[in-house]
Amino acid sequence: MTWRSSLEVHDLATGACQVILRTPMLIEAPNWHPEGWFLVNGEGLLWRADADGLTPIPTPEGLRCNNDHGFLPDGRIVFSAHNGQGAGIYVLEPAGAQQIVPLRPSWWHAAHGSRIAYAAARGDRVVRIAEMDMETGEERILTPGAAHHDGPDYSACGSFIWFNSDATGHAQIWRMRTDGNEAAPVFRDNRVNWFPHPSPCGGHVLYLSYPPGTLEHPRDLEVQLCLMSPTGDDRRVAARIFGGQGSINVPCWAPDGHAFAFMRYAPAV
Repeated sequence: MTWRSSLEVHDLATGACQVILRTPMLIEAPNWHPEGWFLVNGEGLLWRADADGLTPIPTPEGLRCNNDHGFLPDGRIVFSAHNGQGAGIYVLEPAGAQQIVPLRPSWWHAAHGSRIAYAAARGDRVVRIAEMDMETGEERILTPGAAHHDGPDYSACGSFIWFNSDATGHAQIWRMRTDGNEAAPVFRDNRVNWFPHPSPCGGHVLYLSYPPGTLEHPRDLEVQLCLMSPTGDDRRVAARIFGGQGSINVPCWAPDGHAFAFMRYAPAV
């Protein structure tokens, strides 16, 4: 096998998918940097990815990075990593990494202004949507209840958080205000839908759609990358790929919203 992971971008205007990089390494979850390169993870490390290949981004020893990472509005890299005590959320600084969410496990997903949205499991181990203001350090759990809530991302205006929830039986795409009010599914179908990402221009929402009956969000399945309007209308399949876990776990839009990045995978040998 010549490649395992294919980093690609989908152009909204043309509908075409362009290959940026292919590698035999399993890499995941591309974030699109304003300068045109991509942040990915692989083998427990963070990498800069572009057409020239992969360049490691140094992180402290003892931290094993997962596929929940991205950029803060000031350009710093934020990421989730394990250190033997469950996932924590860190910001990469010149002198190392600073843990910014005191409690574990916590999985970073999005940022808007001084706020970050993440998935968190606390005393009862149920995964819920949480938000923290980095200026105050105050954490708020926004989705009480026993359902599994995951994959939060902010709307372009910052007034809403999109996420997926299995509160109606299987994972569907939901939206709520940032105070946790007005939480509701945007649409319902028989497919298993994860990781909604509103576009920077506010006109589209991208999400990952699994076949009916899929449990959680596994890798290496025939899946769909779907687009819809923020009202849940005009749903369409943008690309059919072999993927799933790692394909679009975190924000992946181009800064101007003309395209999005994703990972396509070749079957493991």
